Amino acid sequence: MKIQEICTANPRTCGPDSNLASVAGMMWESDCGIIPVVDWNNKILGVVTDRDIAIAASTRNLSPALITAGDVISHKVHACRMQDDARTAMRTMTKECVRRLLVVDDSGRLQGIVSLNDIVLASRDSKTARSGDITYPEVVAVLDAVCRPATVRGEGTSKRAPLVVAQG
Repeated sequence: MKIQEICTANPRTCGPDSNLASVAGMMWESDCGIIPVVDWNNKILGVVTDRDIAIAASTRNLSPALITAGDVISHKVHACRMQDDARTAMRTMTKECVRRLLVVDDSGRLQGIVSLNDIVLASRDSKTARSGDITYPEVVAVLDAVCRPATVRGEGTSKRAPLVVAQG
């Protein structure tokens, strides 16, 4: 099974100057938890997640309308290509402990997003699966790796800077 068969093609995007209130609105309208941040040429700069928005708004004591995507962007993104096998994407998700991969072309331009949800929905029972189908046991292995807390994976604590909550 190829990524092009299961991914969300042409996802909503924002620029680094977009405010988080508008980004959250895009997520609400698109029923998703991630918005890629791209430049004028559709090249990926990073991503903003619903978690990034919630934490930024609650720790900065500012309205999401006053915080930009560029302020909270996660620059470390992982990607695959439309023609990649879904199992290749699953291996990347497992290794990098991510729930979503951006789908890019050979120039690094955004083409889509593939999520664990897409993979779960494409999976089949081992008894009824055809050759090439993703099976439930394969999906469970990815879920196990991605959902396991960092401390259980042996990575210690968060790699983010210490939290500084605004006093007021």
